[in-house]
Amino acid sequence: MSLHGRLAGGLAALETRHRLRRLLPAAGLDFASNDYLGLATSDLMREAACAALARGVPVGAGGSRLLRGNHSEHEALEAQAARFFGTEAALYMGGGFQANQALFSTLPAPGDLIVHDALIHASAHEGMRLGRAEMTSFAHNDVASARQAIAAWRTKGGRGQVWIAVETVYSMEGDRAPLADLDALALETEAVLIVDEAHATGVFGRQGRGLAHDLRAEVLSLHTCGKALGGSGALICGPKVMIDTLINRARPFIFATAPAPLNASLVQAALTALERNPDLQAGAQSRIQAAHKAAHRHLQIEGLASQIIPVIVGHDTPTMELARAVQAAGFDVRGIRPPTIPRGTARLRISITGHVMPEQIDTLFGTVAALQRGTA
Repeated sequence: MSLHGRLAGGLAALETRHRLRRLLPAAGLDFASNDYLGLATSDLMREAACAALARGVPVGAGGSRLLRGNHSEHEALEAQAARFFGTEAALYMGGGFQANQALFSTLPAPGDLIVHDALIHASAHEGMRLGRAEMTSFAHNDVASARQAIAAWRTKGGRGQVWIAVETVYSMEGDRAPLADLDALALETEAVLIVDEAHATGVFGRQGRGLAHDLRAEVLSLHTCGKALGGSGALICGPKVMIDTLINRARPFIFATAPAPLNASLVQAALTALERNPDLQAGAQSRIQAAHKAAHRHLQIEGLASQIIPVIVGHDTPTMELARAVQAAGFDVRGIRPPTIPRGTARLRISITGHVMPEQIDTLFGTVAALQRGTA
């Protein structure tokens, strides 16, 4: 079979299983993006971009930061981020996937163990695959399972550093990690906590600093800038020695063109807005509470913890049919299928963004309920 034939056959197989991905235009009310504060299209960010361009901030870096790509805007953002998130240092990278690749493939060494939540993001898996440490998963949000994994490794002779990797808000489940118990486990086992704050930054914690801001264990945190912060890139925040090690040894940092200095200036504007305007975070929290009430009233969904609300359907085909029907009703909601999520848990992923009003949130959940009943 020719190469083109083999690739076409693979796509056809995905189509048959209703798993073929397509790029769709944005249409309808935004219940799909991660723009939780509505900053991405805001006047605040447009004005920040115009001001940065007016003072001569470049739109491109032109090279790696270790060559000529380093700019004062990168350094100003990193200093601001370290202050904002309460760490010794920060490193700005092109995106969250790249940042997770960098830290997981660089910092854990041969002889170390990474213990990660079973539902941690694909980018963490990619970084661990590229790294040289041992790795094992623990049952989702199950601290006892994590403790057992560490104890089993020690019993078998493991003597290196332990790294415990979690997301503080899970991107598909919308639930939160049991951070207090994980913090205690990290202290007990002298582990480093790697916390991906991608979906907590800007939404949770004091002034949007995330959920891991006040932990006692040694923490390395990741804050993506393309979600609630409305820009692009990602910030790795933690001890200076770890950040300096990434600068010197992380291939996704060393061999990548630096993020645009303009983007760094926009992230600075977003962090400043969080510090100065508490209404940004308060508005997000109000929308989240309205969504939780609507999800319970219309769909009897309980135990929600964040702005991400999964509506579990189960199988791929009915999930995508429901998603298309919701989209036709004017709501941009996307269906999520394996392998992004475990088999048999295909779902609508409803995201409460900064672009919707409480009455629109209620209408969405009422529409989903009616479509599931076949009464819409």
